[in-house]
Amino acid sequence: MIGLIQRVTEARVEVDNRTVAQIGRGILALIGVEKQDDSATARRLAQRILQYRIFPDADGKMNLSLQDTGGELLLVPQFTLPADTRKGNRPSFSSAAPPETGQRLFLELADLARETHGQVQTGVFGANMQVSLTNDGPVTFWLQV
Repeated sequence: MIGLIQRVTEARVEVDNRTVAQIGRGILALIGVEKQDDSATARRLAQRILQYRIFPDADGKMNLSLQDTGGELLLVPQFTLPADTRKGNRPSFSSAAPPETGQRLFLELADLARETHGQVQTGVFGANMQVSLTNDGPVTFWLQV
């Protein structure tokens, strides 16, 4: 599984001109599911997202996690993240999980995050979403488990 996490001051997801998820200070995580992923992978990625230290402490160093700060989390499914872009001018999605598996593991990841950190919202799997955010820093990390 891939999590492209961004520290944000705000983020939101719209579907059909309607806001379906919105957060303030926290993390926007774009989530890609690969063929080999399973429940253990989802559990590990949820843990890493919640515990990754990307927020500043009193000295301005990135020493605090989302759990430490009590910030919000917005998980957005993005099937294009596992794309193979090494050749040619068109991405290959052969490494991406089938839609049924991707949806199941994305929802499992969201449930795991909610169990540990109640402030979790999600985009809509398979929908055409418009995602807007204010990246704080900017701070962006690619997590792959």
